[in-house]
Amino acid sequence: MRHRKSGRKLNRNSPQRNALKKSLAISIIEHESVKTTLAKAKEIRSFLEPLVTLAKENTVANQRLAYSRLQSKEAVAKLFDELGPRYKNRPGGYLRVIKRGLRQGDKAPAAQIEFVTEEGAVEGEGETETPVEETA
Repeated sequence: MRHRKSGRKLNRNSPQRNALKKSLAISIIEHESVKTTLAKAKEIRSFLEPLVTLAKENTVANQRLAYSRLQSKEAVAKLFDELGPRYKNRPGGYLRVIKRGLRQGDKAPAAQIEFVTEEGAVEGEGETETPVEETA
């Protein structure tokens, strides 16, 4: 029975799966947007979002915890210097998964995973007034 066994296996054994999550998380932190399969994109959210929550409070203990999970000094530095302060007031939901159809080679469902932008950065927001033409 599969009681209390969460997460996807991704056709890999446990050490390979952990290495995949770690390397995919580092890529997402560095590039802020990565194209991968839908299953991997959904699985990486549960690995990466707690790290962003950890980065909201910049302490040595939190940096050591993040480094123990990522094993990349550059990724931890960007996580705590840029991403943590960016999402300081956001309660969660730092990543967005966008479905991108089927992958060309093997028709696997592809997806793009990226960090969300703030709501104020949407173009066209605040331009609700329409110009009124005067008639003579």
